[in-house]
Amino acid sequence: MKLIYGIKDKPKVGQVILFALQQLLAIMAATIAVPAVINSICGTALTASAALFGAGCGTIIYLLFTKSSSPVFLGSSFAFIGSMCSAFAGAASLAAGYWGLIIGALMAGLVYVVIAIVIKFCGVKWIDKLMPPVIIGPTVAIIGLSLSGNAVGDLMSSGAGGGSSYVALICGLITLAVTMLASTYGKKGVKLVPFIIGILAGYLAATIFYLIGKATNNPALVVISYGAFQNCGVFALPDFAFLLGKGGLSQLSGAYIVTLFSAYVPVAFVVFAEHLADHKNLSSIVGVNLLEEPGLTRTLLGDGIGSIVGTFFGGCPNTTYGESIACVAITRNASTVSIWGAAFACIIFSLIAPLVAFLETIPSCVMGGVCVALYGFIAVSGFKMLQGVDLNKNRNLFVASVIFITGVGGMVVTFGAVEIRTVACALILGILANVMLSKEKDEEA
Repeated sequence: MKLIYGIKDKPKVGQVILFALQQLLAIMAATIAVPAVINSICGTALTASAALFGAGCGTIIYLLFTKSSSPVFLGSSFAFIGSMCSAFAGAASLAAGYWGLIIGALMAGLVYVVIAIVIKFCGVKWIDKLMPPVIIGPTVAIIGLSLSGNAVGDLMSSGAGGGSSYVALICGLITLAVTMLASTYGKKGVKLVPFIIGILAGYLAATIFYLIGKATNNPALVVISYGAFQNCGVFALPDFAFLLGKGGLSQLSGAYIVTLFSAYVPVAFVVFAEHLADHKNLSSIVGVNLLEEPGLTRTLLGDGIGSIVGTFFGGCPNTTYGESIACVAITRNASTVSIWGAAFACIIFSLIAPLVAFLETIPSCVMGGVCVALYGFIAVSGFKMLQGVDLNKNRNLFVASVIFITGVGGMVVTFGAVEIRTVACALILGILANVMLSKEKDEEA
């Protein structure tokens, strides 16, 4: 892919601000969704602003470890939702549970550190053998396809407004159409920020429907709610996880620590596989093998320690975001300066109440329109990796088939507090199938 801005290129200040905002909008919905899910399940008080602050801090740590050579943003990880729920379920109090989140993330981050040390001494060639393109390609595709239901659901969601799903669909499709037109036919500057233009167009459409609905007393036209702006103030310090856990550290027990270990560590190994898939995908987009430069050791350390720092503030472990990678692919802007800008924008936005309120008022249908493009690009990136794979060989055909069917089918396996989610299940079964059928290659050699 021919990039407009390479990894080390430095766009002008005005452009960086727009690029940073675009990255922020691309990752925002998923980043603030994780604390919302935990709150609904566990009755906790994690906030969107703290999640944004933590994601910004975690991304800065990642960029430092990778020497600003890997253009991807870190956001709240869905893979650890089960682990986070276990932290509260086994805690003596909510305060202890917040410390459980931090300790659990520390354990998961140390898994990354250990793997990084092993790779430092053993290299990455064994990873290429363990996970060749016939495995990584379908896995990346599944990452996008597994999210397709979320995109379509949001596209037709009336959200907090409570309006008609048809009105929501219109606003979502306007967002998608404007995004596609801006990216395809826009001039250079417009092509670099299609998501901002698309979201603003969708937001405007939702606002127009809102005004008409209020004027005609027709609630079916209301798909947006501005309640977040009420009494929001100007500046606000987020409720950080370590502050919410005040007084709970003394309530931790040995049995609880073991519970955290069993809930977080196995999931960390699963997320490691997703880390590999994300960086292989990003490498194919930017034309640089990120597993060699800056190196998998650095990306793992950045991801692991960044996740620990992010949890300390926001309560949610972080991970590299496919939405961020898709944003790089669509805009052809791989400049890490933009990622730095997005990280600082996340922190700034989390401290300014009206900006957080604006993000929270973006209708689900508008974000759904954007996600149709984002998740689609993730899937297509995976398919592109299969172009050089000979699918006439039974071995490759079976491996790809196993990954696609278990992934699209939504396979999830649960062992007590540990949940192996769809992408990880598909990847693990693909690896096992590839190892089991490896003899075919030996016979042809």
